[in-house]
Amino acid sequence: NMYKEDFRNMTEENMANNGSSSSFTHTNSMSAILITVYSVAFAGGGIGSIAMSFVLVKMNTLSVTTTAIVNLVVVHGLLLLTVPFRLHYYVNKEWVFQMPFCKMVSAMVHLHMYLTFLFYVITLVIRWLIFFQWKDKVEFYRKLHAIAASIAVWIFVIVFVVPLFCIEYGRSGTYDNKTCFKFHKELQQDSVKILNYLVIVAIACITCILLSLQIFILIKVSRKFSTSLWSHQEFWAQVKNLIFICVIIICFLPYHLFRAYYIRHVNDYEQLESYNEVFLSLTALSCLDLLSFVLSGS
Repeated sequence: NMYKEDFRNMTEENMANNGSSSSFTHTNSMSAILITVYSVAFAGGGIGSIAMSFVLVKMNTLSVTTTAIVNLVVVHGLLLLTVPFRLHYYVNKEWVFQMPFCKMVSAMVHLHMYLTFLFYVITLVIRWLIFFQWKDKVEFYRKLHAIAASIAVWIFVIVFVVPLFCIEYGRSGTYDNKTCFKFHKELQQDSVKILNYLVIVAIACITCILLSLQIFILIKVSRKFSTSLWSHQEFWAQVKNLIFICVIIICFLPYHLFRAYYIRHVNDYEQLESYNEVFLSLTALSCLDLLSFVLSGS
């Protein structure tokens, strides 16, 4: 209790020294962290997306992996288009756009996170199928097939996911038009809590499975090519798969693990919301994956 009281006093003092509108809840330090993270994601993600676009244009074949990367470029691009509006808000500490646009910008971070996670999983599964020789070559023999598969995913998102966000997102309670990204009142609904817990468990379990399987494959490869391991292409191909899993562990998993705590204690003290925003901002750093692929020659 004494700890909580001291924490509240510290938070109130920080807010008083912030000199900003009372509707803007982030302290100066939290704002600085958010601005830094989103700036890095915007700069690195932008450079990576442009560089990867040039690489993809030069490629003749359109494998499932390549198709997943094309979709990653699209998904990252959509998020990056909304980042300047976030930065404007964190710098000026006031939302000057309409509330529906705030909801769209806010929803885009979540949409980006789960679509990126989906494309990562698809890419890893396909590469593992090839490794275990269940498929000699997983490839779309016509570009139309790759386009059709991508369109199917996007149609599902546009027809089912986006309308759900528009209808349900930010529906509970009234929100200040000058404040954005404050939709924690939704968590008061039991259905929303249950959905969040299910997603958290699913992401955590899938991540553990992906990591375990990749470690198993690396051990298998190490035993097979023990004498010439460091010079064998297959070993480095499997090491590069770890890039996807590392991005999931570094960018996506911390947000979901903290989310479980946040849901239980959302009303305990206001600064928890800022911590949640910081963990959420880390998911935008997944945009740096394309830059890492280009730099590593993957």
